Order: sequence, then C-alpha cells, then structure tokens
Amino acid sequence: MFGRRRRKTEQSSGAGETPEVGERRSAAPEPRKDADRHRAAGPWDASEDAPDIPRMDLGSIRVPVRSGTEIRVDVVKNNQIIGVTLVSGKSAVQVQPFAAPKSSGLWEEMREELRTQITSQGGKAEDFEGVFGPELRAVVPVEGRRSEEGRQLGQRVRFIGVDGPRWVLRGVVRGEAAVKPEAMAAVEELFQGVVVYRGDNPVPPRELLTITVPPEVQKSMEAASRARANGAPDTAPPRATITPDDPGTPGSGGPGTPGRPGPGGPGPGTPGPTPPPAS
Repeated sequence: MFGRRRRKTEQSSGAGETPEVGERRSAAPEPRKDADRHRAAGPWDASEDAPDIPRMDLGSIRVPVRSGTEIRVDVVKNNQIIGVTLVSGKSAVQVQPFAAPKSSGLWEEMREELRTQITSQGGKAEDFEGVFGPELRAVVPVEGRRSEEGRQLGQRVRFIGVDGPRWVLRGVVRGEAAVKPEAMAAVEELFQGVVVYRGDNPVPPRELLTITVPPEVQKSMEAASRARANGAPDTAPPRATITPDDPGTPGSGGPGTPGRPGPGGPGPGTPGPTPPPAS
C-alpha cells in the first residue's frame, strides 16, 4: 500500500519514469522503516525530495520560514541549543532531532518514557492516532498553579514524533493546537516542513543532533550572556527569537532579537517551551 519514499539520487532522467519499489541504487542502502509511512508528506530526510519551500538552515534541521511565524531557538544558560520552537498565533511546536539506531524506531520508546514521567508527576497521558501516527495527548502538571480549592492545575500538551533514517524528530505542541482541531493543521504543516540533516558522523542513539544558528543570531545570544555576566538581571535563560517577516531575519541584514525561553531541555522526556496563553 505504501511505496518507498524517493530519494534525490533516485530521480529519473526521463519524464514519467518511476523506479520500482524494490529497486536499489546503492550498494549499502539504509534500511527502510515501517514508520516511514507516517511521514509520507514530511518531515523529510536530507536525502529525500522535500517540497521546495523557504527554510532556515539550523544545522541538523531546516525549519520552514513563513510570514507570521516566529522561530525561537531554545538555549540554556551556557548557550547550548536544546531545540527550536515555531510559534504561529496562539500555538507553538518545539522540534528536537535525536540520533536513532538503524534497526528500530525510537519514537515508541520515547512515548513510553514520556507517559511514565507525566503520570509520575500526577498528570495524565493518552494514546492517540494522529497525522504522524501514534502520539500522546497529555495534561502536564504546571508547577505553582492550583485552583481555589487547592487542586493541581495542568496544561494540555501533544507529543508528536516520527522515525526517520537514523533519526527521530520529536514535537511538543502547546497552545490552541494542543486542544482545538481547527488550530492543529497549521502547526502540523510546520512540523511536516522540517528537513533533518543527520550527517554521517557516529552519534549515540537518543543524543540530540547539533542545532546551529546563523552568525548574527549567535552574536546576539553571546551579547545577552555577557550582559548577564556583567550584572544584568538573570531572570531566565536566553532565547533567540526570529520573526521571518521582520528585519531581524537572518539573511535580511539584521540580527535576531533576544527573547526569553520557557522551561525545556534536550532529553526525550522534557516538555518544551510554552507559547503565549490562549485567551
């Protein structure tokens, strides 16, 4: 029912010619995972023919660039980049690329770890079959938030993910796209537009693939770190925020704007930042 995803090297020179499903052009091809069917329309591997849309080069991932969408590079205090958050209106999705073994999908293991972590903290997590296959829809406890009756309050979050060739891309969806069907499609389209550049270097499974930023954004992050070191208020770790349709977009001549991150971390079980709350 599902054919192989065509790679760039498999493009035919004749119009209308399509390689057979079982055909191999490489002496040592990557094993094809059953989970590939869940990303028939993306996310994409660098070797595949992704749709030609504007994307920002962030090292191991290329993320879609579109008007009205903010690109937030999530970092910790030592300027280590731990993820990228795409914010669209009152919704956001944090994307994190991890190395994965060749022989098996890692996303299933990640989901089970997430479920265990969430329930151990008093939250709830349910399985759901979404656009990208199995996902978790959860209510995650929010530290310090309680109702007037003293009950712990939580935030609705979707954990989506797909297995690719030696990588897994995880998404943490927050805001309206975590609860409203009419808002989900826009964020899912952003996730589908991501291209993963795994590279040939050996990376242990589960390790976050290296995310880099353009030089002007790196300078902005370093300037923010120096300001804190010189006595500026240290209320939160730094975040480089880039609005594609403003002068701070890399490639348009100006640096990205420093911002403030939410909680997050590089590990598979760590929820990502939170977008502006829905009204």
